[in-house]
Amino acid sequence: MEIIFNKNFQPSKLFDTYWDFACKRQDIFFSRFNGDQYPWTDDPILQKYKFTNTYRAADRVSQFLIKNIIYSSTTFSPEDILFRILFFKIFNKIETWISVEKELGEISFKSFNEAKYKKILTKIVSEGSVFSAAYIIPPIKTTNFYTNKHLAYIELLNYIFKNGFSANVAKCQSLKELFFLLKSYSGFGDFLAFQFAIDINYSNLCDFSEMSFVVPGPGAIRGIQKCFQSNELDYVDVIKYVAENQEAEFLKRGLKFKNLFGRNLQLIDCQNIFCEVDKYTRVAYPKVEIKNQRFRIKQNFKPNPTPIEYFFPIKWQLSYNLKNT
Repeated sequence: MEIIFNKNFQPSKLFDTYWDFACKRQDIFFSRFNGDQYPWTDDPILQKYKFTNTYRAADRVSQFLIKNIIYSSTTFSPEDILFRILFFKIFNKIETWISVEKELGEISFKSFNEAKYKKILTKIVSEGSVFSAAYIIPPIKTTNFYTNKHLAYIELLNYIFKNGFSANVAKCQSLKELFFLLKSYSGFGDFLAFQFAIDINYSNLCDFSEMSFVVPGPGAIRGIQKCFQSNELDYVDVIKYVAENQEAEFLKRGLKFKNLFGRNLQLIDCQNIFCEVDKYTRVAYPKVEIKNQRFRIKQNFKPNPTPIEYFFPIKWQLSYNLKNT
């Protein structure tokens, strides 16, 4: 069903940028997928700065999660798969996962030892950060009160899984229920709970539509504020609108968007694009003012020489061939 906007709804000139960015960033994905050489775009902002893919599942970290952690060659129990997902996503850093696995072997709740995990993570912290810079993991209160953040999250994981998390996930009937289950735990606010719900939904443990539920993150809200001239918009409705009307919006602008092997943009992707548009417009349109304005892009782009053998959930039934890029 098409979303009917508030009568005060007025797109700004930056709404065109939303669709142009989505198209350009997806073209970069396919250029890399097809083995083209850098640079994959003539857009100087996209050449200089780091932006996530148009499709969240195509990002390097998501690909590592899907291929190496969820659909590993080893057969894991549902509880172990859930543990692997949450452990990886809390730190959200491939190097942290590899370091822990190198020291302790295959990661699972079955073989989980709190003391050993704390020891190896503390060793990694002494050499650098165990957390990714992609998003902020907040400090949490544990039984030991405010201890080192990486130790607190190991305690939290232990608590979650000893108190029936796997069984509770199995009872969830929707992406929304899964979100609220995750949000019920300390440290998992709206943003993390939604992101983790999407990650769990990549697995075969559940199969909820990514068009059924969305939670706008802070960056997406800033992007929406830039793309629309109204203070009365429902941010969820805006994301639903762009997802449900994407083909018409691309066509209206004469943009030839290549979707993900037959899969249109989902709510999570449209939410992420708004976040990236907020970043992009800090450079492209620096004079645009909104609440909680940010003025620079923190991360420059550096080509990663390690190829990705793309792998997407089989249940999506995408028409593609695995290929190194």
